[in-house]
Amino acid sequence: IKPSSRRYPAIIFEREREAGDQILNVENLSKSIENEVLFKKIDLNLSKGDKILVFSRDSRATTNFFQIINNCLEPDSGVFNWGITTSQSYLPLDNSEFFNKDINLIEWLREYANNEVEREEVYLRGFLGKMIFSGDEALKKCNVLSGGEKVRCMISRMMLRGGNFLMLDEPTNHLDLESIQAFNNALINFPGTVIFTCHDHHFTQTVANRIVEITPNGCLDKLMTFDEYISSPKVKEQKQALMQLA
Repeated sequence: IKPSSRRYPAIIFEREREAGDQILNVENLSKSIENEVLFKKIDLNLSKGDKILVFSRDSRATTNFFQIINNCLEPDSGVFNWGITTSQSYLPLDNSEFFNKDINLIEWLREYANNEVEREEVYLRGFLGKMIFSGDEALKKCNVLSGGEKVRCMISRMMLRGGNFLMLDEPTNHLDLESIQAFNNALINFPGTVIFTCHDHHFTQTVANRIVEITPNGCLDKLMTFDEYISSPKVKEQKQALMQLA
C-alpha cells in the first residue's frame, strides 16, 4: 500500500493563564447598516467554559457583532465589558489586512510574539510547522498565500498568543477536511471559552453547548446543542414571537 501523502495539522490551543469568573458582558448592543437593522437589544453574559454558537439569518450581523466586541467597529448603541483576566484571540472572516506585507512567514508570526523567547526562529517554526509550514515553506512571503494558507497562518497566530477566550468567524472557510477535523477536535478539547459562527453542521453540533441567535428584534439564548435548538418546538414558538415584534 502506497503511504498517504496527506499531512495533518496539529492544532492545540493552550491558555497562558486561566480566566476568572467574569468573562464578557454585553448590554443592549445594536447595529444597523444604511438604516437596515442587523441586530438590536443584544444582552449576553458569558460564563467560563461556554462554547457558544452565534448565528443569524444575515451573516453580516454575526460578522459585525464579532468586529464590535473586538473593538474593530463601533456599535449604534450598547456596551460590552471584558473580564480583567481574559485574553482574547480572534479569527476574523476577512483576514486580508494581516497579509499586506512583503515579509516571510517567520517574520510575520514574530510580530505577534509576546517575549524574546517567542521571537526565536526555532520557536516560531514550531507553530508554523504545526500548521504544515515546515522547512522552506516557512519562508514563503505572506502576501502571496492562498486563502487556506492565510487561515492556517492565523491559526498559528492564535496558538502563539495563548488566549483563554477564542472568537472565530467562520473558522472552517478555505480549510481542507483534515484541517477542519483538527480544528474541531481542538475546540472540543479547549478548556477555555469559545464564541464562534460556522455553517458546518458537524462542527457546530460537536463544539457548541450554548446557542445564541441574533435578530433585528433581539436574541434567543439557549443552553443546548445546535440539534436540540433547531428541533425544539418551544424555541420555534419563541422565535416566531420574536420575529413578530415591531
